[in-house]
Amino acid sequence: MAIAVSLLGLIAPQGHAAPLHGIAMHGEPALPADYKHFSYVNPDVKKGGRISYGVVGTFDSLNPFILKSMRTTARGMWDPEFGNLVYESLMVRSRDEAFTMYGLLAESVEWDEDRSFIEFHLNPKARWADGKPVTPEDVIFTFELLRDKGRAPFSIRLNTVEKLEKTGERSVRFTFNDKGDREAPLLIAFSPILPKHAIDVETFDRSSLALPLGSGPYKVKAVKPGERIVYERDPNYWGKDIPSKVGFDNYDEISVEYFLQDNSLFEAFKKGVIDVYQEGNPTKWARGYDFPAVQSGTVIKDAVKSKLPSVMFGFVFNTRRPVFQNAELRKALLYSFDFEWVNRTLFENAYTRTESFWQNTDLSSINTPIDAREREIIGDAVSRIDPDVLAGTHRLPVTDGSGRDRKVLREAMNHFEKAGYSIKGGRMVDASGKPLTFEIMTQNADQEKLALVYQRFLAALGIQVSLRTVDDSQYQSRSQTFDYDVIMKAFLSSLSPGLEQVRRWGSQARDTEGSESFAGVADPDLDRVMTAILSARTAEDFRSAVRLQDRMLLSGNYVVPLYHLSEQWIARNKQIGRPEMTPLWGFQLPAWWDERVQ
Repeated sequence: MAIAVSLLGLIAPQGHAAPLHGIAMHGEPALPADYKHFSYVNPDVKKGGRISYGVVGTFDSLNPFILKSMRTTARGMWDPEFGNLVYESLMVRSRDEAFTMYGLLAESVEWDEDRSFIEFHLNPKARWADGKPVTPEDVIFTFELLRDKGRAPFSIRLNTVEKLEKTGERSVRFTFNDKGDREAPLLIAFSPILPKHAIDVETFDRSSLALPLGSGPYKVKAVKPGERIVYERDPNYWGKDIPSKVGFDNYDEISVEYFLQDNSLFEAFKKGVIDVYQEGNPTKWARGYDFPAVQSGTVIKDAVKSKLPSVMFGFVFNTRRPVFQNAELRKALLYSFDFEWVNRTLFENAYTRTESFWQNTDLSSINTPIDAREREIIGDAVSRIDPDVLAGTHRLPVTDGSGRDRKVLREAMNHFEKAGYSIKGGRMVDASGKPLTFEIMTQNADQEKLALVYQRFLAALGIQVSLRTVDDSQYQSRSQTFDYDVIMKAFLSSLSPGLEQVRRWGSQARDTEGSESFAGVADPDLDRVMTAILSARTAEDFRSAVRLQDRMLLSGNYVVPLYHLSEQWIARNKQIGRPEMTPLWGFQLPAWWDERVQ
């Protein structure tokens, strides 16, 4: 990749287009160039006060961009839930559109129809917290640093870039190579930018609790390693009045408290130590909120219907293990899980079975037969897709809820036999007589409860399953190095899937430690489908490609799908206010505020 710097734009490359205020993955931005704020914020909010968030886990670093601190970083530094409090990107995503970016550090952007390049024009007001301007040199430095010493996905952003160059006093341009796709410019726009003058390249990839310098609305005020991090609003924040930041960053102080267990976190919320608590347990939501603060109205329960695809949560088979390279065996194990028994016995029938990676949207293959565009993409490999999945009639088996539905168990046994297994002497064995055994790794009591149930279901078929519940640090370490047989994971889905799918299911991610390739899939046919997603120019082609990936993943049986909720649940202290409108993406905590501020 070539790096070049031109003088104040005098040697700028050819091919400039009209400057844009926003860019969209498909179609055009919904907001006009003169928009004043996002639709889901309160533009007249009175800023001040404080909020306290709670999380389960710990942290050993304030650097969220390196592998050594992955998933143990101090929350809030670069955070899709609490907000990017310290570091910022060139553009920011609207949470009321599928995938649209608007100006932040960059006030405008240019690209061509083929998206062969993207050029950012930095906002002249953009400043680091020490008052120094954000420059093209900072942008170039950041991408090179993260390429050399960062973690995925930041480390691979330049893989698609042929040339990165300064094209003016405040302009920087990325020209893409033949690996570039239509999502690449948006991912560049969404990447963090770091200050060149405040970073020691030599020590960047080491875990550190040194206070960072960013361009964001907050500074780190105090740190208690592993237990608490406190942010204070920067009164000189450069971007508080630009349209994409109006109505956000409303507290003077934000604290993030860490807890070893969710029970401890919930108790802290009940006592008012924590201000918001996101709930995912339907039994607890129905019965566990009878404490005094709820009865008095001090705590408010909020629920909104989700407009996003359902989360695919389930048991994930590590296909790096030889035993799980047998697709028919994976299907047999999927059929062995009695969802109806689990839903009735443990969750009062509150959940819906997840049967698609994009359920509840038009990206799902459910109820939609394969179309001509899908057949064109997949070619002869269409024979690998199950007939019912091709027809859109795919459904997971429904049991009588007894935990021993003989009809469904017979179906499961048919698949075990096709996989070369049979029951002998009360044990499920392969053709050589080797018993089928494996371990499920879990990280908390809720996962362990589900794993114990699955263990019982499989024991009835002569399958010996062991369970191992590990602490947070061991779980993260083993997850990153793929040191497990079966793990429980939740795959978040969006209305604009893209490169994150490659990180989860792509062949190249299989051997990349720290990637999201938990199943270890390496399938050239699936790679080709994901390439079609990334290269789609029309909404119709994009939809067909995503549906095809859904069919491939469902037919692969890499995951035993569990369940999802049709609503988002969150409880909050009544002093925490929120906008009346909930955007497409659901609750947006950075747009909430402290009602006590007058």
